[in-house]
Amino acid sequence: MPKPEKKDIGLAVIGCGTIGRIRAKLAQDYPGVGWIGLCDLKSDLGKKLKDDIDADFFSNDFKELLARPEVTAVIVATDENFHTAPTLAAIERGHDLFIEKPLATDAIESARVLQAIEAAGVDAVIGYTQRFRRRFLAVKERLITGQIGDVHSVVTRAFMNRMVPIATVQRTQERATLTPMVVSGTHSLDMSLWLMEGKTPVSVFANSTDKVLGEWGTKDSTFGIFTMDDGAIWSMNISWSLPVVWPGAVYGIEIGIVGDKGVIDIEDTHRDLVLASDVAQGAGYSPDGFSPGAPRHVDFLTSYPPGDLHDGQLWGPMREETNAWFQRIYQGQSTPHASAADGHRNLLLTMAMDLSAARGEPVSLPPDPEELMAALR
Repeated sequence: MPKPEKKDIGLAVIGCGTIGRIRAKLAQDYPGVGWIGLCDLKSDLGKKLKDDIDADFFSNDFKELLARPEVTAVIVATDENFHTAPTLAAIERGHDLFIEKPLATDAIESARVLQAIEAAGVDAVIGYTQRFRRRFLAVKERLITGQIGDVHSVVTRAFMNRMVPIATVQRTQERATLTPMVVSGTHSLDMSLWLMEGKTPVSVFANSTDKVLGEWGTKDSTFGIFTMDDGAIWSMNISWSLPVVWPGAVYGIEIGIVGDKGVIDIEDTHRDLVLASDVAQGAGYSPDGFSPGAPRHVDFLTSYPPGDLHDGQLWGPMREETNAWFQRIYQGQSTPHASAADGHRNLLLTMAMDLSAARGEPVSLPPDPEELMAALR
């Protein structure tokens, strides 16, 4: 087969915060990106990034940016509640898309976006960075090749300190769907379902508590049990209310996967690389305008999901993920990115956990988006 024609990428980055900045700086270094345009409501943020990477264009209006004839691909990196409008606008123009998770924070909007993507036939992926880490790719390969046989039991546990929820919810008053599962548990949920590929959840029973973060309008923890279509069971648990001084910069995961011929046990808490110092450590997760409010003197190094800085460059899974996306659209390379359908499924399942916890009873899957949102509201 002939190799696909290489075409320079004209990249639009909508949202110039922490993640948009990381991906835009990586775009600056990728030889296949021939033009970069930026958009953010905050002019100071966007213009600083424009200067830092010598971008070609900046606007406060994503419609103005997307109307530029140079644009061929779009990264949507706005706050979680504001993905829908720029995504739909990019779809209308037929651009390749990289959308930070979630696809939307409203299940009805998410279904609408997925339908538009599929109707237009655009290539759209969702930002689930952990798929690009070597350890999870190694596990995926062992499962594909049947090393532990048929999987029948899975346990997933995620621990986070409370910096992410506080920083997330303080940016908006629309907090009803900004829960542990929807915002952060979705990463470990996506990973688990990717590793269990071929198994479909048919019901979930969950419970939540809000003793600490209730004052911020969100939950502390959500624990659930999924039943799969073949009878397999999966425990999916997350708590993002650990103290600010908890050493994990963001995420710590444990996943146990039991098959009829073996087991894979994943310990991804980053406790194998510990820094303790009289010098106060940074917050790890440090979006503009956020302070942890307490000194942190111990860190689990490598626990910041995007990766780690060395010599002014980010090294780690977000670099791999972003550059793989450029390869995907520049050379037609196959990649392990989450699809838009994966992203929509993940949102429905995380919201179904919240609904089950609110009702105190199991929820059948998949839920209807309109019924789901009516119940959650």
